[in-house]
Parts: sequence; structure tokens; C-alpha cells
Amino acid sequence: MAARILDGKAIAAKVRGEVAQGVARFLEANGRPPGLDVVLVGEDPASQVYVRNKEKAANEVGMRSRVHRLAATATAGEILALIHALNQDDLLDGFLVQLPLPKGLPETEILDAVSPDKDVDGLHPVNAGLLALGRAKLASATPRGVMRLLAECGADLAGKRVVVIGRSNIVGKPVAQLLLAEHATVTIAHSRTRDLADVCRQSDVVIAAVGKAGLVRGDWIKAGAVVIDVGTTRNEQGKLVGDVAFAEVSERASWITPVPGGVGPMTIACLLENALLAAKARVDSSSPNLAGRC
Repeated sequence: MAARILDGKAIAAKVRGEVAQGVARFLEANGRPPGLDVVLVGEDPASQVYVRNKEKAANEVGMRSRVHRLAATATAGEILALIHALNQDDLLDGFLVQLPLPKGLPETEILDAVSPDKDVDGLHPVNAGLLALGRAKLASATPRGVMRLLAECGADLAGKRVVVIGRSNIVGKPVAQLLLAEHATVTIAHSRTRDLADVCRQSDVVIAAVGKAGLVRGDWIKAGAVVIDVGTTRNEQGKLVGDVAFAEVSERASWITPVPGGVGPMTIACLLENALLAAKARVDSSSPNLAGRC
């Protein structure tokens, strides 16, 4: 039986609807909408498109959203000065620095300068540490989108074997922490993992996030497993493809995300959710754990 498709576009629309309702309630209670800004340095074409989509999505749910554009020649001092000003802006609840930054800039220093309370990307060491301790305030949007997709397909993670292929700070590590919080048995695999195919065959859930087209083959998949494809690359024909050999894996999996249209739409939707959660936390210090599903 062919796998059922986890439609990220439809689920993201559902999340955005939930956020819009939350924004309306926040506006009524506080006299202002939540604020979500983006710092964009340089002219990277993919970043330009992604930032426009973020700004559009934020406006559609009723948030105040601004893009702060700096030239590729901007110095680290200029970027840090802007970040400091945004940290102090009382009308701004969350912001992010769009990656990648132009070569030569100190990425770690710049990301660490973002206030943890406004770090909607969940990349600050404070937020990463709290996530590892099970006390997260803000978790990265893409991992939270993955968790929502798993929830929507009814995946019971408790005690299940899950392999995360990829160990990045943006996806691999944080999604592993979120899975542990749901009592999954988690393996983090990477480029040096031996017998990766066998590791996948033992797993009830496979999450691929390495950016290597077609890495995960059909015979790697346990019958009935759930497969989440986070990777995106362009093939020789310029088509956007994922880390998973979709046609092959679909013959074995119970659920699978497409590329495009799977995890991608969830990232922006859960970023909006993070901004709303950050806004609530700023006006209500008694807010519950913010790392729950978006």
C-alpha cells in the first residue's frame, strides 16, 4: 500500500489560522499586535524570497512585521548595533537574523547577540541549553514543524525508535531533543554513521535533514514507518528534491512528506507561532512551556 501524504501546506494553513486567532486575542488584550522582524544582510536570492514569504505570512495573521535590510558590505559592528536596538524595542516581541550571512561575518557572535526572549529561531545558547534540559522557552521553527506533522498523522512516539539523519544546530539536534521529550528512543545519525541503512531499517520514524538528494532509499525503510523529509536541494534539472527517494520510500512507509509542500510550509507557520508565544511571554511571565507543538 502506498504511503499517505502528510500535506504540509494544509497543516501549515491550519497552524496559521490558529495563530491568527491568537493574534486577535493578543491585540484585544494588549492594544497592539505581536511584532516579528527580520534582519537581512546582503542580496542572497533565496534569502530574499524566504524573507518576503515570512513578511507576507506575518501580515496575513495580523502581526506587525518589518524587514531591516543591510548591504552585504555591512560590518559586524553595524549589524550588532541594529540587533541591540531591536533587543530594546518594546513593541517588538521576536526577530531573527536571516542566514546565511555574507562571508567574513562572525555568525556565532551575531546570533548570540539576539536576546533569548526574542530569539524566535531558537538558536541562542540559552534557548538551546534550556531545550536540552527539557525547560525550553523557544525551540527552532523547523523542528517544531516536524513535531506538528508527526502529531497530525497520529504518530505515537513513546518508546518508538526514531532516527534523525543530520546533526545541525538548526534541525538535527533540536528535533532530537523534542523527540526525547515525547519519550521516543532517538538515534542521531550523520555522515560518519556506519551502516546507516540498517539504522533506518530498525526505526519506526525516519527524519532526514542532511541536504543530500535521494540519500534515503526504499529498502532502508521499515514497513509502516513514518518518513519526514526536511532536506531540500536542486537536482540537475533545477527541480527541488528532498533527501528521500520519494517514489521508492512511498512503497514502504505509512506516511511521508513531499518536497516541496511538506516541512517547508511548516517552518514559516511555526515561526509565526514562536513570535506569538514570545509576545505572550513578554506580557505574562507565567506563560507555560513554549516548546510545545505549534
